[in-house]
Amino acid sequence: MSEYHVPVMAAEAVELLDIKADGTYADLTFGGGGHSREILAQLDGKGKLFGFDQDADALANAPRDDARFTLVESNFRFMRSQLRLRGVTQVDGVLADLGVSSHHFDTAERGFSFRFDAPLDMRMNRRGSTTAARIINNHTPEQLTRVLGEWGEIERPWRTADCIVRTRAIAPIETVGQLVEAVRPCTPPRDENKFLSKLFQAFRIEVNGEMEALKMALEQSLRVLRPGGRLVVISYHSLEDRLVKNFMRSGDFSGEVRKDFYGVAHTPFELITRKALTPTAAELAANPRSRSAKMRAAEKK
Repeated sequence: MSEYHVPVMAAEAVELLDIKADGTYADLTFGGGGHSREILAQLDGKGKLFGFDQDADALANAPRDDARFTLVESNFRFMRSQLRLRGVTQVDGVLADLGVSSHHFDTAERGFSFRFDAPLDMRMNRRGSTTAARIINNHTPEQLTRVLGEWGEIERPWRTADCIVRTRAIAPIETVGQLVEAVRPCTPPRDENKFLSKLFQAFRIEVNGEMEALKMALEQSLRVLRPGGRLVVISYHSLEDRLVKNFMRSGDFSGEVRKDFYGVAHTPFELITRKALTPTAAELAANPRSRSAKMRAAEKK
């Protein structure tokens, strides 16, 4: 399924999961199924794997392995409840590859990429009602500024928000091309691709509630992992990586380690990776889209 998505650091991620042949695992971002297949290859007949994906397009990638594999058509923010519905209260490992799949970027009509002129959609789950166009045309200037600043980390986000507001006052912004033209006065000529990447990232995160979903999944991982279970997360931008790093370090998103009266630190995880792992030179050459990936792993105490 490499045409759908090339899994990033697949062998390294599965090694960090420390697979038990008869264990139970959750792949929170099934996508093309690359990581799931690596996990299944190490499970015996008693092992179980639950793959999560909210995009119906991913259903076609599910391996025919009903005895060991279950594809859960759901956002990973509902991991714990979906597992409980299937009689599972604890797992031995949780893996999340947070990147947008190549399928989404390369399917023009999904609206994830500024390379194609298409409707401004950006929904991971096309059953949802909130598209990028709806946000762009209905958010207040203050809301747009927040989205662009927080999720896109765009410098002077109010300028970009003003460009959007001025354009939509004349006519709604409905397509990728119209958005690119709307923000052209704010686009740095020498960093156009970088700026547009941040712009599209900001609206994609807002459309899909990605940061809130990640927080919910991380918190639930603590509740579903058995002691000694592993959490492995691959992130692609600083917002995600910061949340993951802080949570693995301290068990909350501030990153502040709690200490008792005697100064003894109380943390729910033992870090497996002290620093984030990045793709090898060989992987970067074979899959340039992996260049921003950072992988972290921790074991529940």
